[in-house]
Amino acid sequence: MREHVNRISQRLQKLSPDQVKNIFKSVVTENEMLDSILESLSTGLIVVNMQWKILKINKIAERYLTFGYHSDEQKRDSAFLWEIFAEPEIAEFLKTCAKEKRSNTSEEFTISDANGSTRFLTVSIFSFVHEGQMRGNIVKIYDTTENKKAEIRLRRMESMASLTNLAAGMAHEIKNPLGAISIHIQLIQKAVAKQREKGGMLPEKKFLEDHLDVVNEEIEDLNRLVMDFLFAVRPVNADLRLVNPLKILENIVVFFKPEINRFSISLDFDGLQNCPKLLIDEKLFREAIVNLLQNSLAAIKERYPECSEESSNPQNIGTIFIKVKRKDDKILFLIADNGAGMSDETVSKIFEPYFTTKANGTGLGMTMVYKIIKEFSGEIQVKSELGKGTVCTIFIPIPQTDKKLIVRKEQ
Repeated sequence: MREHVNRISQRLQKLSPDQVKNIFKSVVTENEMLDSILESLSTGLIVVNMQWKILKINKIAERYLTFGYHSDEQKRDSAFLWEIFAEPEIAEFLKTCAKEKRSNTSEEFTISDANGSTRFLTVSIFSFVHEGQMRGNIVKIYDTTENKKAEIRLRRMESMASLTNLAAGMAHEIKNPLGAISIHIQLIQKAVAKQREKGGMLPEKKFLEDHLDVVNEEIEDLNRLVMDFLFAVRPVNADLRLVNPLKILENIVVFFKPEINRFSISLDFDGLQNCPKLLIDEKLFREAIVNLLQNSLAAIKERYPECSEESSNPQNIGTIFIKVKRKDDKILFLIADNGAGMSDETVSKIFEPYFTTKANGTGLGMTMVYKIIKEFSGEIQVKSELGKGTVCTIFIPIPQTDKKLIVRKEQ
């Protein structure tokens, strides 16, 4: 097209008015076709000049994003790109890229649409080069919601498959109390039938009470088993959003530290600079971390009984340490303590439902932690040594965009 236009421009003075008119029509038609192609793309596109003012925007970009100046197109066209977005995180990302002259970079965002549903968008920035010169930037917007939801459904299907073994174990647990109930009821029935044959007198009160007490105890055990089972198998209703995990951890530390320090136990936190956002549920992530901290606290009190009572001793005996670091494409969360520790056999069973080393434990806390981390596409590992302490490590993947882009600064 460009070569064709160049040849025409060189011969323009030799062309007749009708030929110029036909050429103009063909150029208009081709431009309209290019506009149609641009509007037909499933990717949102915004072209901005060097000052980050809008040159071109397609309909899909307008559908994906919420603009603050929809009713005033003139104001929208004269504003900086980041000034027109209603989503503050996207606006801040674009403003930072403009300030630092960054291109060939990408970031994921979580937004809520008009219906309140969660959407996942990837915003990428590329250099706009024309005739060998930098003319501005191209902002691409990808909607990755369906891909994210498909990943979530797949994980939940895998989780449902694991319920078969859990249900088999539950059936075995229920079988024994049912057998005991059946035996004691049969004994009561035989005793009542025998007494009626002798004149209708009921068995002695103590006899009935003994058997009925056993029946009631077994029924309570069955109810507890069923309630625990329902808790263990209930789906993790995760509202996954792109969240900065450091803010959650900082709030947890601020909340727990004063209470833990009262028992001569220190709680230290080592964060990560420029920690990326992770696809997690804030409430569930907090639940998992708090559960691990409570386990560490219990382990320290088991090893150091003096930490079970408030102390004015400024020297901390017990220590709990939270560290966040990055390894390849994952963020690692380490929760370490110098508590009683566990044997290899105990560590191997720690995530099994109903397994507990605590007198009053349900054996479901670590099961729930495991389910939560799996919901985040993560992994959890536990290393422990008797008499020395335990380290729990959570691995959560950093969300990957469709293309891995190289971040660079313009000179």
